[in-house]
Amino acid sequence: MSTPQSLFRADHLHKRYGDTTVVNGVSFDIAPGECLGVIGPNGAGKTTTIRMCLGLAVPTQGTVRFCDPAPVAARWLTMPHDALDIKARLGVVSQFDTLDPDFSCAENLRVYGRYFGLTEAVLTERIPQLLEFAALSHKADAKPGELSGGMKRRLSLARALINDPALLLLDEPTTGLDPQARHLMWERLQRLLQQGKSILLTTHFMDEAERLCNRLLVLDHGRKIAEGAPRDLIAQHLEPDVVEVYGQGALELQTDTTLTQHAARVEVSGETLFFYTANAAPLLVALQAHPGLRTLHRPANLEDLFLKLTGRQIREDG
Repeated sequence: MSTPQSLFRADHLHKRYGDTTVVNGVSFDIAPGECLGVIGPNGAGKTTTIRMCLGLAVPTQGTVRFCDPAPVAARWLTMPHDALDIKARLGVVSQFDTLDPDFSCAENLRVYGRYFGLTEAVLTERIPQLLEFAALSHKADAKPGELSGGMKRRLSLARALINDPALLLLDEPTTGLDPQARHLMWERLQRLLQQGKSILLTTHFMDEAERLCNRLLVLDHGRKIAEGAPRDLIAQHLEPDVVEVYGQGALELQTDTTLTQHAARVEVSGETLFFYTANAAPLLVALQAHPGLRTLHRPANLEDLFLKLTGRQIREDG
């Protein structure tokens, strides 16, 4: 059941196109100040789920609701009946650049703000604040074509904040950015969470998901296959230690019982063996008999979780 603490709620979402079911019974909610990450391989149903949340696709079955914190008593707004009211409370950063190339950074914010009916007085106050937040005050008069990829993403984020939304929907917001630009974007998103904003985030970067998300929703083949805090999911589904073994002849050891007896699971990806174990010490000792191989001992992480739950086979887009 939905609770007053929930800001946004999706219940039993289904989406079918003809005989093809793209989303199959997905439910989740988002609390104020929470970042919910949605991860899954290509074709898992992530984009369709987001489109239903935005009212861009109508669920074949299920409901999408937003809690309007009215002064007297909170009430639930429902898609698509209350689509305009809900969208007025959302901010969206799509995966692809939708900035107007003919307008300056400040003009992009001003024009977008007018779509929400913001007054000139509000825009005049808010635009400099958002440009400063995006570290773009010095680029106020520059056009998007003069910006780096990281600057464009931060401008898109600033634009999404022009209406002071309660919930941000971010579709792979750091795709294509270099490490420095990604870290700056992460810092800005962390700041928004500290201010009480909520975020629904889709990403293919597991380090991004672990850094930003309070909870994760793992989708595959249109279904929710796992949900929980990142570290809880790792503890629930994985052994704590991972030993990677690579180098000439490494793959020949995947059936070597002197090694496999110390692991709960052994997996192969490319030219690397992955040993998953609760105690790596005896395995590392056994590997000393193979000095020509290279090893990496590390704790299990979200990438291991993702690959265990969804498989290691590469899937094409679609």
